[in-house]
Amino acid sequence: MQNRCGFPTATGPCRRLVAHANTRCFRHVDEDPVAAAKRMATTFRKQKEQLRTQANEQQRAERLAAGRRSNTPMSDAQIGAVVATMNREGVRYIIIGGVASQLHGAPVERTYDIDLVPDRAGRNLDALARALEEMHARLWIGPNEPSGLAMVFDRTSLGEIRGFLNLITDHGPLDITYTPDGTQGYPDLRRSVVIIKVGDVEAPVAALEDVIRSKEAAGRIKDLDIVPRLQRFLKRRRREA
Repeated sequence: MQNRCGFPTATGPCRRLVAHANTRCFRHVDEDPVAAAKRMATTFRKQKEQLRTQANEQQRAERLAAGRRSNTPMSDAQIGAVVATMNREGVRYIIIGGVASQLHGAPVERTYDIDLVPDRAGRNLDALARALEEMHARLWIGPNEPSGLAMVFDRTSLGEIRGFLNLITDHGPLDITYTPDGTQGYPDLRRSVVIIKVGDVEAPVAALEDVIRSKEAAGRIKDLDIVPRLQRFLKRRRREA
């Protein structure tokens, strides 16, 4: 019968051959088995924590992807299609948020939806309702209903919006809000609105200063992470003007 070291290691008992039973191999002859067991327990605990952290991060990424309505950032063609529809129906609105940042040329990741701030006047809500109907807009309620729910769009339903109205359309996800954080809504943003061409259409876009102001007021981690980049871009653009 062959005698083996048997000293505890991370991969199991040491299998090196030894001359006599109950003796250790040259590598483990002077090691303390209690100290070795403690080291292994610490190592295993750290590995388990790392695996748990990786699993949590993966699950979080999957939840974010599922709740995003789209796993593909909006293209200029999609943004242009939304803008063209709004313009065709005579909607008074302003683009804000991530799309506004990228239309200004800021070094930011492409966003997954477009945020619009419409004028809340009754006739404008009639025009907005027509545009939403044309784009086959549906109410987004979560990944369990990926095609959204049918909704009646008119000045009454649109006038009752509080916070955000999250929609999915033929041209991608669309969010509507009347008073973005840190602003007083359309009349406030209109004072500094900038017209930027998207393909062949002209888009009314919130001034970059107003985009920054809104993101700072929102205080969300994803907004606060991007604010320093927007501020640096704005300062550089002012120096070059």
